[in-house]
Amino acid sequence: MYYDKRFQCNTSALMVMLNHQLIQQSSKGSFITMKRSNFSRAAEAIRKLDANVLAEIAERLKGGGRFIPRNPEEQRCSTLMDQVDVVGNHVDGSLAKKKYQRGEIWSLISYLNAPAWFITISPADAKHPLCVHWASKDIEFKPTIRPSKERLKLISENPVACARFFDHLICLFIKHICGWHEDGPQRGLFGKPAAYYATVEE
Repeated sequence: MYYDKRFQCNTSALMVMLNHQLIQQSSKGSFITMKRSNFSRAAEAIRKLDANVLAEIAERLKGGGRFIPRNPEEQRCSTLMDQVDVVGNHVDGSLAKKKYQRGEIWSLISYLNAPAWFITISPADAKHPLCVHWASKDIEFKPTIRPSKERLKLISENPVACARFFDHLICLFIKHICGWHEDGPQRGLFGKPAAYYATVEE
């Protein structure tokens, strides 16, 4: 956490950084899938695609309108889009990512049986002095109790501090309460864990 928090408090900068992150993830982790019976036909159709036709279709869809094929070239593109699905299981927040996580959970249950207990953690960032300190411009941490309106103003203007505080608190909970350390499971408050799975609600 730096003293200069202009980028953390700039909502436009945060959206730009998020978009760049999602673009990078989708570029590196996306791939296309299709039915095995359609593979040969789809591969040949992709090879014969006209880039200019695709660009024209993209421009029409960008305006929010419906895509209705007007000529045989566009009809071939439409047929191909029905046969091919784009999967981005490494893109945060995507439906494919959620499906991938469900598969991980079911695999873990199949391997180690059903979980013994569930827990939902919702840290009160506006009432925690560490989160308020990260959201402020103070360099030295002083656990002084600020007025309620001042605390709410600080955390509402700095979502990065709230996100880092949430991550910090969850990591501490997993390590010290659950007993899951970097070098393997150890005895925690509820005994020695066999495994855990954590995800963030949206």
